[in-house]
Amino acid sequence: MKMKPVKEGKVREIYDNGDSLIMVATDRISCFDVILHNTVTNKGKVLTQMSKFWFDLTKDILPNHMITTDVKEMPEFFQTPEFEGKTMMCRKLTMLPLECIVRGYITGSGWASYKENGTACGVKLPEGLQECQKLPEPIYTPSTKAEIGDHDENITYEQSIDHLEKYFPGKGAEYAEKLRDCTIALYKKCADYAYSHGIIIADTKFEFGLDENGNIVIGDEMLTPDSSRFWPVEGYEVGHSQPSFDKQFARDWLKANPGNDWTLPEDVVQKTIEKYLQSYEMLTGEKLK
Repeated sequence: MKMKPVKEGKVREIYDNGDSLIMVATDRISCFDVILHNTVTNKGKVLTQMSKFWFDLTKDILPNHMITTDVKEMPEFFQTPEFEGKTMMCRKLTMLPLECIVRGYITGSGWASYKENGTACGVKLPEGLQECQKLPEPIYTPSTKAEIGDHDENITYEQSIDHLEKYFPGKGAEYAEKLRDCTIALYKKCADYAYSHGIIIADTKFEFGLDENGNIVIGDEMLTPDSSRFWPVEGYEVGHSQPSFDKQFARDWLKANPGNDWTLPEDVVQKTIEKYLQSYEMLTGEKLK
């Protein structure tokens, strides 16, 4: 029986499986909110297997939505090599309408706003920080979730209370606090683990939902090169941007080559997947199967 996705994101497809959802990480790649014409072989597998790795590592802090990544336990439609390794069956959640972003280092848009006014997304930071410096404590900078084609909007913690209150009357303050505390606890545990395996997690974003009992559960993907900035510990120094294990290669090439028709040359595609695979192997200690 053929199944059609009920929702397609820039990189993922979601299928409705009755009492569960099936999420497929495709080999598509998006940069600057645009889906490129290239596909990156094995990228979907890296994203799915890396999420699985972190979901397993953080069960003690918070449950997550993963049921299985074994396609043999899914409908027959998914039991083909095309879906093998890149597919996850998940519990259905009522998603909370925030991107929960945590920053452990000052970089990217946070660094740009810090240079202007000493804050990152409205959070006041100590004076005298240099680019890519580790922050004294990780900061939580939520944003609203945009539809495809729009940009997410950064909001303050106080605004996140109001935003959640709109969707869940009487629960705004409680959910906002839980999301902030869980986001920081998850980041701290995973950033410490990654650092001991040679990777700095500069920042990342989580998404959460409520299960049928109203408990907060980690949804979406977790700590992948698509949702995080990974830097090598080796060679890290403050004062300039860092080499990274994510789409930075692709982004840099697109910036340097205007009129690119959103198509990458094959060597840039290769370099991008090499970075994804390298980060997977460093973090999990295993080669991608």
